[in-house]
Amino acid sequence: MAVRLKKLSDQTIVITGASSGIGLATARMAAGRGAAVVLVARDEPSLASAVDGIRQAGGRAEYVVADVADLGAMEGVARFAVEKFGGFDTWVNDAGASIYGTQEQTPIEDQRRLFETNYWGVVHGSLVAARRLKSRGGAIINVGSVLSDRAIAYQGTYSATKHAVKGFTDALRMEMQAEGAPISVTLVKPAAIDSLFAEHARNLLGSPGLAVPPPTYDPKVVARAITFAATTPRRDLYVGGGGVAISVLGTLFPRMTDALMAKGARAAQTSQHAGRPGRRDNLEEGRPGGEERSSLPGPAARQTSLVLEAQMHPVATLAVLAGGVALVAGALAARRSGHGRLATFAMDHLPRQMPRARDIPGYRSLPSRRDLPSMRDLPGVRDLPRARDLPGYRFLPDARDLPGRDGLNRLLDLLPDPARVGAALVRRARRSGLF
Repeated sequence: MAVRLKKLSDQTIVITGASSGIGLATARMAAGRGAAVVLVARDEPSLASAVDGIRQAGGRAEYVVADVADLGAMEGVARFAVEKFGGFDTWVNDAGASIYGTQEQTPIEDQRRLFETNYWGVVHGSLVAARRLKSRGGAIINVGSVLSDRAIAYQGTYSATKHAVKGFTDALRMEMQAEGAPISVTLVKPAAIDSLFAEHARNLLGSPGLAVPPPTYDPKVVARAITFAATTPRRDLYVGGGGVAISVLGTLFPRMTDALMAKGARAAQTSQHAGRPGRRDNLEEGRPGGEERSSLPGPAARQTSLVLEAQMHPVATLAVLAGGVALVAGALAARRSGHGRLATFAMDHLPRQMPRARDIPGYRSLPSRRDLPSMRDLPGVRDLPRARDLPGYRFLPDARDLPGRDGLNRLLDLLPDPARVGAALVRRARRSGLF
């Protein structure tokens, strides 16, 4: 059965972990676009304040005080949504907590409790939502993390819960597809977010305060991803280019990534600023929230994510990139050969004189090459294996065995004209109304 999601203004959305951070930002954004929202968390004053704010802005909102670790409580949330709004169309599992500490010093009972919230909370919400949505269709959106792909030192248990969330979400998605259920299942993977995450976490490291590694992103950027997934089926959505880079590096160069992350993990996750005392440690019970952004000092959070935008609009992004590159490449080729009206036209409209690098504002503030560290000075580089020591090195072809320039040119001659392909992509994207 095809998955057809309603426009946001026609939806009722249940959001767990909605008293602060990403959950609160999502509730406000969805309500501002016409959706009815049901906010779920453990801290009632924060929930009541959030709902009052949404209603004063003209939105529709209700709240339920509940712990996601309690399956019965999640079933009660579903019944509440039916009573107040006739049901729900999207369920967002965002509730979470964290522990900062080594694996050895983190008590087993704390690790179990963290799994109760971060993993079992997602399981409870997803299963309750799936049973209701099979008959009416809708979306289940689970908020994982870049740490669903790549663990980080001193948040090992948190990383393990997010790995588990990814495994559960992937399996649930496949099962819904096999059953033909009209349900979209999306895993959102944020990078470091400037929310109350570090202030709410349990601190076993002995530092005055905690932090998330930079760069950080505004919770509204994640809310944009969630509201997009509520109306457009997507498998995964990354938020933040840094998170994608860590995932890719961890897959391609795991030992190097281990070494680099181990060196700076403690410094990047500890702080001399403790934050507000009343917010600390929400592992066992809810703590005051009420705000989207952290009160901790630090660099300004980023307001956009180009990686997210590219995932949300892949065809337009590819068309623009392919069209631009292909048109310039075709223009250069046509100029050399003297053929190609479209390519020549594009080339004629390129700037004739490009500014020199030294004339660009801020050039004098850039570090010179001799001020940058050499590769051998980077942490962990000296421990990397030599190429000749890698398995299979002896079986790689020698340079003399690779095709020469003539062979490469013959191969390129078989490829389509890049200017023609780029122009066709741009025309198709424009006809589709993508840009």
